Amino acid sequence: MNIFNFSRAALVGFALFTVSCCSRATEENKKPDPPVNPPTVKNEVDVWITKADETIKLQKQTSILAFTTASNSFQNIEIDPSKTYQNIDGFGYTLTGGSVEVINQLSASKKEALLQELFGNGENSIGISYLRLSIGASDLNSSVFSYDDLPAGQTDITLSQFSLSKDQALVDMLKKILTTNPNIKIIATPWSPPVWMKDNGSSKGGSLKPEYYGVYAQYFVKYIQEMKKNGITIDAVTPQNEPLHPGNNPSMYMTAEQQRDFIKNNLGPAFQTANLSTKIVVYDHNCDKPEYPLTILADTEASKFVDGSAFHLYAGNILVLNNVHNAYPNKNVYFTEQWTGSTGTFSGDLLWHTKNVVIGSMRNWSKIALEWNLANDASFGPHTPGGCTECKGAITINNSETFTRNVGYYIIAQASKFIPQNSVRISSTESGNLSSVAFKTPAGKIALIVLNDGANNETFNIKYNDKVATTSLSANSVATYIF
Repeated sequence: MNIFNFSRAALVGFALFTVSCCSRATEENKKPDPPVNPPTVKNEVDVWITKADETIKLQKQTSILAFTTASNSFQNIEIDPSKTYQNIDGFGYTLTGGSVEVINQLSASKKEALLQELFGNGENSIGISYLRLSIGASDLNSSVFSYDDLPAGQTDITLSQFSLSKDQALVDMLKKILTTNPNIKIIATPWSPPVWMKDNGSSKGGSLKPEYYGVYAQYFVKYIQEMKKNGITIDAVTPQNEPLHPGNNPSMYMTAEQQRDFIKNNLGPAFQTANLSTKIVVYDHNCDKPEYPLTILADTEASKFVDGSAFHLYAGNILVLNNVHNAYPNKNVYFTEQWTGSTGTFSGDLLWHTKNVVIGSMRNWSKIALEWNLANDASFGPHTPGGCTECKGAITINNSETFTRNVGYYIIAQASKFIPQNSVRISSTESGNLSSVAFKTPAGKIALIVLNDGANNETFNIKYNDKVATTSLSANSVATYIF
């Protein structure tokens, strides 16, 4: 090798060495990029779901749902808390004498557990906040009775024989319930007055004799006062359950004009004289006869004693509540009864009742939403001779140690567990197969009930304060969102 070639090779080698060393030094001196951790998404919306196929029943979901400013093309349910409607008195059932009878068949520990579940505010409770009672027997009692029953041909115009004794078990259970929820509200209604006050002398049908209007008004006063002595406040009464249905046992026929005159001339003044704050609510029957409450509300002398109107939905359309409210916006509206039956299905009843009784009544100004009977036995008893043989309670008492939660339980629980008394309904939009109603609770939470009664899964945004939370709801399901 000549000197020139050797020198050239040495230079090339040195250069390569230098590059290699510099490269390694650069790599060694270069700091690695810190690992990229995705931001933690905090759950902002709790979701509880019941599905019509019964695979999920009032179950809290574990998925994360949060609000974002990101936009998308999904349908919206927009919540506007600045638009407020009625204050809410509560959700619940009728506590019949039959309900009390079967619940009392449970062992002491099981009865306590059930009452805590129904009326408590614990994690496993559904927070029932409103009850309806019958004044005397309803058709879901074991027998027919009033609080002043007499031998045929006798009368008691001073009501000296008046006694709650035949309802003592009901009174005792109410006292127990009040220890669990002292704020529960109660509306009470008679199925029939004492038969000696009626023109047919029967517990079934007939009408109140005009000469007993004043005595019957005092019967209501005495009932409210005697319940108060037992620590039970009656928040409201209606003069007659289903006054246009005299075929039940017990029952009574009462026209709108008769109820108007009874309130104007007797019941209202009697409450006023006795200094009772108990509200008088008219009608208490189906949505197909709005002219009934409107007739009473149109009478200024009767109307001054009337707080509002009560409805059932065995006939008519739930939109009638809105019509009556719009005609007399200073009067309240109440939804007091709808039954689930032995021949119904969980799916059909869940969807229809959620859409009409819960969402429908609330969107049309009702202060309450009540299902019919709280509890019965596996044979749909007890009931009076001629009473309902197919009415299914929210709870079936099977034996002393077990009970079953039926569809009526879940219909109400999807609302009662999350929407306490004194919540206020706020604006929520509806879209396609999605029905909704929204509330702001006293604690400042938003509770949104959404029903998907369509055949397909629905993806949608809950839009609130210019942000959206994107979620999906399975076909034939109801969900309550709390945020």
